[in-house]
Amino acid sequence: MKQKEKRKQGMARLIELSGEKNTALISSIVLSVIGTLCQLIPFWSVYRVMAELLKHTVTGEAINTELLIRLAVYGLAGLLAGYLATYLGGMKAHTFAYCVICGVRLKAAEHIGKLPMGYVSNNSVGKIKQILDADVEQIEGFLAHQLPDLVSTVVMLMAMFIVMFTENVWLALACLIPLAVGFVCQFTVMIKIMKSGGVQQNFDALEKISSSSIQYVKGMPSIKIFGQTVRSFRQFYDDIISYRDFTTKMTEVIRPGFVRFRMFVLSVATFIVPIGLLLFLKNPQDLSFVITYLFFLILAPAAATPVLKLRGFSENMNIITEGVKRVEAILNEAPLQEAAECKIPEKHDVAFSNVRFSYDENGKTILDGVSFTAQQGEITALVGASGAGKSTIAELIPRFWDVTDGSIKIGGIDIREIRQADLMEQMSFVFQESYLLSDTIYNNIVLGKPDATKEQVEKAAMAAQCHDFIRSLPEGYQTKIGDGGVHLSGGEMQRVSIARAILKNAPILILDEASAYADAENEHEMQLALTELIKHKTVIMIAHRLTTICNANQILVVEDGKIAEAGTHEQLMRKNKRYAAMWKAGMESANWRMEQGKEVSVQ
Repeated sequence: MKQKEKRKQGMARLIELSGEKNTALISSIVLSVIGTLCQLIPFWSVYRVMAELLKHTVTGEAINTELLIRLAVYGLAGLLAGYLATYLGGMKAHTFAYCVICGVRLKAAEHIGKLPMGYVSNNSVGKIKQILDADVEQIEGFLAHQLPDLVSTVVMLMAMFIVMFTENVWLALACLIPLAVGFVCQFTVMIKIMKSGGVQQNFDALEKISSSSIQYVKGMPSIKIFGQTVRSFRQFYDDIISYRDFTTKMTEVIRPGFVRFRMFVLSVATFIVPIGLLLFLKNPQDLSFVITYLFFLILAPAAATPVLKLRGFSENMNIITEGVKRVEAILNEAPLQEAAECKIPEKHDVAFSNVRFSYDENGKTILDGVSFTAQQGEITALVGASGAGKSTIAELIPRFWDVTDGSIKIGGIDIREIRQADLMEQMSFVFQESYLLSDTIYNNIVLGKPDATKEQVEKAAMAAQCHDFIRSLPEGYQTKIGDGGVHLSGGEMQRVSIARAILKNAPILILDEASAYADAENEHEMQLALTELIKHKTVIMIAHRLTTICNANQILVVEDGKIAEAGTHEQLMRKNKRYAAMWKAGMESANWRMEQGKEVSVQ
């Protein structure tokens, strides 16, 4: 049997996923190497100039002025050529790096869009943001700077030591040995950190801070109202303190090896000077050795710079490797299985058949044997206490999760047999927490139908009762909302969401308390907007205020993940069970008001 081809791993895998060819990266590395070698020419020129001057001083021969000028030209040309090649290599490396991280981010974002909602629920927004933002950004730095620098640095060191060993073995060893000892000191510590999982712990800590900081910012109004500080948000405070303690501990581990590393690397001349003097004293008349000795005193200390670069590269390589693993972990998550055939329902009734669901295999059962049919052209309302399973029922219809058992069908076709893109085309949503993009109002509405005309957008806004307030904004439909723009009220955001749903005009509509944020003045407008929206559609409405759904064709009372009651408002009231009790409680709460010193129920 033919052995399976091994899949690329790490950085090579990410480059493969980005769809970028390695040509730009290879050319950037070649240019960086050329630039590095050219930058050695000035050192060679200085050495030859000093050798010529020393020869003149010792022997009294005339200075070869033409040679000195030529050497100066060579040095300047080498410097300029080195800078030019390095610049061109850097530009190519940066272009390649940005293309790679763009491709990786798009690939990861597209992949997350295909994952079940369980992935987003089980992984905080802060963690995903940290991976796609900071971790991927480090990959850009690696490709744009460190990888070309690594190759050029290694080439420089090889060239330097080849020349050194050619000139004098003992002096070359005097330069090489302290560098090698310094690396041993450094890598001993790095291996210890890797084995202890220090790099992984660092990434975990940063993800925790990212997650808790988002929650902290969201909770800022409450923190300010009650006059609290960051310490009052215990999770955020604990994560910051934990990261401080972790980094302090890691610094204590890293510091001894790092200090010894720098001590040996930066003191190369300290080792060369005594060795050179010993060799010189054996034959003080050897002019060629003196010239060679000067060459080492010039070139050997310069070896410290590329060696320090190598140390930085080796440290960052561990960070990059961990970052790549985390990006790969997202890409390795199994997406929802797509249908093999393209089935599109002709009818749009929604039928639940003995549906059971839990978020985890061994977790709590959220829905237990739910069966009902929401007929096309009718309103089916879901009511019940918080946590009963109403929102879960609604979220299973677009396959935010797959059912654990049973089936959900649209027009007689199991939703698992409909491709995700086609399934989403069949429905619109208006949630209680309306989410709008940080973009113009126009672009937020047209999200429901990207090819819509301006007239269609305005007509949808009129039907959603939001055209007037949009026109009163500074730039009308082109007014940006969110960060850097205006902030809409909850009711205004919901009406924009309704306009988006009206524009899309999908045959199935899911409403999750769509008028929750409407005040007394605007509730009538919201009801008009919803009346326009639900015409001729299969409507599934989650409601907490029972007065909004008393005219529904079918009301389902959800309790502990089951359908406890079903019927119209009149039928359920005659049964005088759970729904009737909820209705009476709602009416009593509507008549409740507060007076100083006592509670009054208005009858």
